[in-house]
Amino acid sequence: MKLTGALVVILAFTIGLSRAFKIPKTEDGKSNDVPVFVKSLKKLHQGPPKQHVTTRVQIRTEWITQKLDHFDGAETRTWEMRYMVNDEHFKPGGPMFIFVGGEWDIEPSGISEGHFVDLAKEHNGILYYTEHRYYGESKPTSYLLVENLKYLNVKQALADLAHFVEYQRENVADLANSKVIMAGGSYSATMVVWFKKLYPHLLNGGWASSAPLLAKLNFHEYMEVAGKSWRLLGGEQCYQRIQNGIGQLEQMMKGKQSAEVKAMLKLCNNFDTRNHLDLWTLFSTYGYTFGGIAQYQRDNDLEVYCDYLMSFEDDLSALTSFWLMIFQISSGCVDSTYKDTLEFYADATYTSGWGCPWFYQTCNEYGWYQTSTSRNQPFGSSFPLDLSTTLCRDAYGPKYSNSFIQELIEDTNDFFGGISPQVENVYITHGDLDPWSPMGHGQLEGATMLPNASHCADFGSISSVDSLEMRQSKEHLGELVREWLAD
Repeated sequence: MKLTGALVVILAFTIGLSRAFKIPKTEDGKSNDVPVFVKSLKKLHQGPPKQHVTTRVQIRTEWITQKLDHFDGAETRTWEMRYMVNDEHFKPGGPMFIFVGGEWDIEPSGISEGHFVDLAKEHNGILYYTEHRYYGESKPTSYLLVENLKYLNVKQALADLAHFVEYQRENVADLANSKVIMAGGSYSATMVVWFKKLYPHLLNGGWASSAPLLAKLNFHEYMEVAGKSWRLLGGEQCYQRIQNGIGQLEQMMKGKQSAEVKAMLKLCNNFDTRNHLDLWTLFSTYGYTFGGIAQYQRDNDLEVYCDYLMSFEDDLSALTSFWLMIFQISSGCVDSTYKDTLEFYADATYTSGWGCPWFYQTCNEYGWYQTSTSRNQPFGSSFPLDLSTTLCRDAYGPKYSNSFIQELIEDTNDFFGGISPQVENVYITHGDLDPWSPMGHGQLEGATMLPNASHCADFGSISSVDSLEMRQSKEHLGELVREWLAD
């Protein structure tokens, strides 16, 4: 191993990731920040990677009035939805290119650079970036009380989009007859597909990158594909190191060495090694951290991480050092308790940002709980489905049994068609190493699969570093957009 070079690269490479996980401490050593479970889970739900932010153009922020409930005529309350505008390429009558926001804050780079922006430029289009209700600055209610969260669901969010399109056509003379192209990544890619299903007359064509279409309670396939990425790109030895190291930590926790593990990982004093919910929370954080790295891998990311892991003499040292490196632990402790994780999700303010709203949506519409229930993955066996469903129940009420959540998931699939939504003029792409891809279309369903690519990897402009398949996919999308706008 090239130890010195690998360590230098890994430190530089992980600075953005580790900053996201950095844990400030209070004077008594207890974590005073977002629990690491939540931070690791965010890596799995943060949407498309940000593009370069250009100073070439001023991105405007504007607001549109939306109904709190689009489906109840007796409900008259409204709220203000944020969106962003880039009209640098627009000519009157040009199409609307709408980048759909998901479970994140919208920001200027989404409509500043990238392939979607290039397409808008080609067709003299205006670019919009819409923000999903209850995320970012788009807050339909003052508090995230359970009685208010009933207005948070994808049907309401799609109706927001429909009103947005209709409003622009009715109130901007230059857009009165404009056609509409939408794009989305991850959950917002799902929204593009479902928007075409519910409002086909408002959408001429859509691009859905990495769209999960099948809602599923136990999403064990996620960790299988993440493990496949580590094995394929990092090597068999690295895969075995992860598997053996986590397995050893699990055995130590089950035996008489739990206090030793607690000290090695610098867990806070309130972590209870005899509490299965705390243990599940800890090991899910391990799994989600490895999964999040695989989800957004590019170039030689995993090879570099594996060089780091393999630089240690044994599996246990590698896995504990990885934990301390990722969370930048030099003093204080790591909060990995179930109790503090629950308090985060039960917080009725917007302090949690994306966390509370998105977790509520998973409990009520999608599931998509990444678990360790498959043996065909290296991340241990200590984060079962019951961790996530217990969080639903404790955060939102006793009715959220596994069977109740399953019924809600089945309702979602029945309404939108699951893996067969039956829509036209939507181009679906997936990286073949995207852990989310098992919940979406594959080649058999007509999706374009991008070799060795992962989640939302194709939003950049056409580049000389694109693989042949990536370039062909982007060029094909350009051809489709020309056809959709010519019809």
